[in-house]
Amino acid sequence: MEYDVPEEECQKAKIPHEIFLTNLIGNHILWFVSALGVAGDYWQPLVMVPVISLATIFYTLWRAKRVRSEASWFVMCHWQLAVKRSRILLGVMFFLLAVAVLGWAAYTYLGLMDIAVKAMIGGVGILPVMVTVLVLIMMEIDAMHQATQGKISAGIVEAFPNPEVKPNKGQLKPTAAS
Repeated sequence: MEYDVPEEECQKAKIPHEIFLTNLIGNHILWFVSALGVAGDYWQPLVMVPVISLATIFYTLWRAKRVRSEASWFVMCHWQLAVKRSRILLGVMFFLLAVAVLGWAAYTYLGLMDIAVKAMIGGVGILPVMVTVLVLIMMEIDAMHQATQGKISAGIVEAFPNPEVKPNKGQLKPTAAS
């Protein structure tokens, strides 16, 4: 749905998508790949990926809660969209953690080979995270473009109706044909 929004509001609505894209591209792709290069010698750079990601996600959740009362409806809707997608990423990261714990348990208690555990964590845990990251990147690029154009997806409008627009009571909703 397209709205007539001032340029300043469009710029503010892009902020949550820029933050989320920075986390996805800068942290989950660029930092992760560079940390893999030194993973044999140092494990600390790899641990920084989820730490930075969780900090970014929790900042987005905190800021979106604050924006609900301080910003315009259009900006608030875009923050809520970023929150919705941040929760998806958070869920996939917890799935990876669960797979890693299961791999550790299989290695420790069942005697699974080291390479089998690494393959399990990589294939069952890291691969879904990376696919989700790539899909979220595409979705966030589109959301940032929509913020620039003054658009909001219909699902977010339904979840967070505009308080300035009064609903038609007792009347039929207009359709595309009418």
